[in-house]
Amino acid sequence: MFTLYLCYNIDMTKQHYHHGNLKEEFIRIAFEFIAKEDVEKLTLKILAEATGTSRSAIYKHFKNKDALIETLIERGFDIFDEKVSPYFKTNTLPLIDQFYLTGKLYVEFARKNPNLYRLLFGKKYAYIREEILSIKEEDCSGFGALKKAVERGQKEGILKKEKSYELAIVIWASMHGISSLIIDGFLDVEEIYEEVYETLFETLLVGIVSNKVKIFSALPGLSKRLQPHKTKV
Repeated sequence: MFTLYLCYNIDMTKQHYHHGNLKEEFIRIAFEFIAKEDVEKLTLKILAEATGTSRSAIYKHFKNKDALIETLIERGFDIFDEKVSPYFKTNTLPLIDQFYLTGKLYVEFARKNPNLYRLLFGKKYAYIREEILSIKEEDCSGFGALKKAVERGQKEGILKKEKSYELAIVIWASMHGISSLIIDGFLDVEEIYEEVYETLFETLLVGIVSNKVKIFSALPGLSKRLQPHKTKV
């Protein structure tokens, strides 16, 4: 099982930093804070106290909390992409395996980083996210990589010949849905999330895979589950 920890170890005691590194320290401390606490509790005052600086020093880098949040969202999506998208950048695995493993990484990222995940995909700061990101951009937070993978699957005859944009949204929505259920504690999905993910993925395949193709996987467990069941006569 994949484990995705963003290694945070925040020490809120006052420290002093060279001004050339101060902005990066503010960002680092902010990420460390939201690893443990809801982003709503993060204030510029907390950053000032953690670095032993005044709030006026922070205002030189971030005019307000929204400016800080904007930076965290931009950097957060960089972290998200790095952790979630590697399988879409390799040609050594069958496409179905790439989808399967990427989905697992997506869910694990949300489980291990719930506050950051809510910041990136939640409604609270959507107005900031929408100003700096668009899902229609080719490189938008892994969505572009997913869309390209879908298009490759369609070209190879593996996935259904439907609009790649809508199909990519359906796949993303499935991963987002199970992730949200897990981190929000709904229906105790956390306790059985691995089994739920397996069922979700297999069900998703039924809707996106071409009826004319036999699904191939190099992963022993997945390959076995994808084989058609033999009916006893």
